[in-house]
Amino acid sequence: MRLGSFNVENLFERPKALNLGTWAQGRPILAAHARLNELIQNDPYSEQDRTEMLALLDQLGLLRSDTARFVRLRRIRGAFLRRPRTGDVSVVATGRTSWIGWVELITEPITQRAMEHTAMVIRDVGADVLAVVEAESRPLLQTFTSTLLDRVGGSPYDQVMLIDGNDDRGIDVGLLTRPGYPIVDIRTHIFDVDAIGPVFSRDCAEYHLDTPEGERVVVLVNHLKSKGYGSPGDATGAKRRRRQALRVAEIYHGLRDDGIAHIAVVGDLNDDPSSAALAPLLETELRDISTHEAFDYGTRRGTFQGENETGKIDYVLMSPALFARARGGAVFRKGVYRGPRTRTPWEIYPTLTEEVHAASDHAAIYADIDL
Repeated sequence: MRLGSFNVENLFERPKALNLGTWAQGRPILAAHARLNELIQNDPYSEQDRTEMLALLDQLGLLRSDTARFVRLRRIRGAFLRRPRTGDVSVVATGRTSWIGWVELITEPITQRAMEHTAMVIRDVGADVLAVVEAESRPLLQTFTSTLLDRVGGSPYDQVMLIDGNDDRGIDVGLLTRPGYPIVDIRTHIFDVDAIGPVFSRDCAEYHLDTPEGERVVVLVNHLKSKGYGSPGDATGAKRRRRQALRVAEIYHGLRDDGIAHIAVVGDLNDDPSSAALAPLLETELRDISTHEAFDYGTRRGTFQGENETGKIDYVLMSPALFARARGGAVFRKGVYRGPRTRTPWEIYPTLTEEVHAASDHAAIYADIDL
C-alpha cells in the first residue's frame, strides 16, 4: 500500500492574497483578515476591540467600502459600521450577537496549468490512499479526481471523502482511496474542545479503512494551525499547534487502547520535527517515514518550497506495527516551482515555467507499506 499526503493549496480557486509575487506580500493581508474575524467574535465589543477593528478595516481597504482588492465584508443582518459621508467611521455593533457577518477573502481561479500540475503530481505519486490538505469541498474534490486526473492520464479514485472543518476559508482535509481500500468508518474531531476552547483549526479527520489483505488501518488526516499569520515569534500559533498535537496524541493512544495496531497520522503539521509545539505528538511511539533507511528526500531535506530541515512540515507518521512493515518512501517535488538558478535543483515538470503554474508550495510525501 502506498500512503501519501499532499497539500494541494486549493484545487480550483485560491485567495488572491496568496497569489501575489511573494509570501511576504500576502502575509499582512492574511494576518489582518484572521485577526479581524477573531475580534468580530467577541461579545461585547470593548473600546479596544473597536479601535483595533477600525485599524484593521482601514488596513484591508474596508473602512469606506464593503469590497476591497483582497477581501469582502459580508453583512447579513444587523448594523456593524456607521459610515457617514463626512467624519469618522465607527463600529456601532455592540458585539457578536448584535449582527451577523464576517470578512472573507476574495478568491480567483487557479490557472489551468496549475490544476493540471496538481493532477500530475497525484497521478505520479500513485498513492493507494492519499490524504489531501486544503481542498475546497467534497464535490470539488470529486470533480477534480474524476475529470482532471483522467485528463492527464491518471485514474480517478474510487472513494473521495471530505468533511467541512472549522476554517471559514474552505481549506479542509480529505481522503482519496483506490479500490481495495474502502472507508468503513469516519469520525470527525471538529467539535473537540479543551480548557481553552475548540482545538482544531480545521479537523483531525479519522478514517478507518479495510485493505485487500484484511487488515484494518486508521488514518488521521491533519492540518495544524499555520505559523504564517501570527506575530513574529509565533507564540499564539505555536500554543495552538501544541494543543492540537496533544489532542492528536490522545486520539492516537485511544485507538491503540481499542486494540488497533495499524495507525497513521498524516498531513501538514505546519512545523518542523525539532519544534516544541509538535513534541507531544512526535515524542510518542509514532515513527516518521522520513527516518526510514530507505526513504528518499531528494535534493532537499524539507517539504515546503525549497527549504531544508526547517521546511519539513508535511508528515506520514506510523504506529510501530505499521512502521515495521514500511519498505521506504519519498518526497515528490516535481510540482514545486524553482527558478533556473536554484542551487542543488530538483526535477520539475517541463511545463512548470512560472511560479503561478505550480501545483503547490508543498511537495507530496508518501510511504510504501507491505501489508
